[in-house]
Amino acid sequence: MTDLSGAHFQEITYTARDGLRLYGRKYPAATSEGRKRQPMVCLAGLSRNSKDFHRFATHLSQHKTSNRDVYTLDYRGRGKSSFDPNWRNYALQIELFDVLDFFTLNDLHQAIVLGTSRGGLLTMLMGAAQPTTLSAVILNDIGPVINTAGLARIAGYVGRTPTPHSWQQAADAIKRHNKAHFPKVTEEQWVEVAKQWFNENNGKPAPGYDKKLGQALAALKGKIPELWAQFETLKHVPLLVLRGANSDILSEATVEEMLRRHPRAFAHTVADEGHAPLLHDKETQDAIIGFLSRLDKS
Repeated sequence: MTDLSGAHFQEITYTARDGLRLYGRKYPAATSEGRKRQPMVCLAGLSRNSKDFHRFATHLSQHKTSNRDVYTLDYRGRGKSSFDPNWRNYALQIELFDVLDFFTLNDLHQAIVLGTSRGGLLTMLMGAAQPTTLSAVILNDIGPVINTAGLARIAGYVGRTPTPHSWQQAADAIKRHNKAHFPKVTEEQWVEVAKQWFNENNGKPAPGYDKKLGQALAALKGKIPELWAQFETLKHVPLLVLRGANSDILSEATVEEMLRRHPRAFAHTVADEGHAPLLHDKETQDAIIGFLSRLDKS
């Protein structure tokens, strides 16, 4: 099982423009050459946090030939970031400000951004708001069109899941809701995923996000607008699209259209995984490393 302790990362706290205390991690590059490469910033899904990327960030920051600094963030109300007293601030526009502030405070320029689900939506908004912050983009199981069935599934549990009493109970609950889309995840891995998704208090699971996030999601009314205009702001940078073969959020048709519209886009399908790929498997890690290697040589 992957160690989620701080052996390979440094903790970062910073203050958002409205005064809220936010949290992130830095996984330093293993070599001086790696510190010269473009850093990567990883943005998590709706109710997820910086721990989602721990295994991948450790692997990349320590990689023999492609190591680089990797940053992972907790949005407001998630992970170790402070909860917002106004749940209406759990909105993409506010979270975009938080991410851009993180870039400014950590002197990040021309970074590679890996966005999972909601993190990918934020990445597309970054392309529209501050395109010069991006040098390349990896979208993990997200695109300009979101399948309504998958969104309804997510809305069905965000903010409604009771806090489990043990890590095994947490793993069992996550497995029950996700086994159909992730048939090859082992029992040990489900425990690892549970420790990513939940916080810890006195050795036991604690809520990993503010349950009022569910209210913010429920407040979205009507059909989710397509984001093709925002997606096309990414045309100036190389793009890798990851899609879980069992995804109910990102369709194959949407990926095909993304590849058609973007002149420097590549795609990789993650076998036996749904929304969103965990980035734990060697094939997906190799696909990302290959994409980065091409960038480093260009």
